[in-house]
Amino acid sequence: MKLINLPNIGKILEGRLFEVGIDTVEELFALGSKKAFMKLVTKDSEACISMIYSLEGAIQGIRWHDLDPIKREELKKFYFMWRDPK
Repeated sequence: MKLINLPNIGKILEGRLFEVGIDTVEELFALGSKKAFMKLVTKDSEACISMIYSLEGAIQGIRWHDLDPIKREELKKFYFMWRDPK
């Protein structure tokens, strides 16, 4: 399976994943959404919260809109901790 075949992964996000060395579904799954997101941030410091949701949804095989609220809140806290580490 290719990255683009996962939910939430379009051509642009697939290209960004390739740019940071995430070339396969297996690599994305092994890293997890948080580590993959942090790799993406090295190339795009303006990466948005939807991107980390998209990665997690892709890993779970669901649209990011359908993420469990608890998981979504965990990712939101992670994102804002990175964005504004006070």
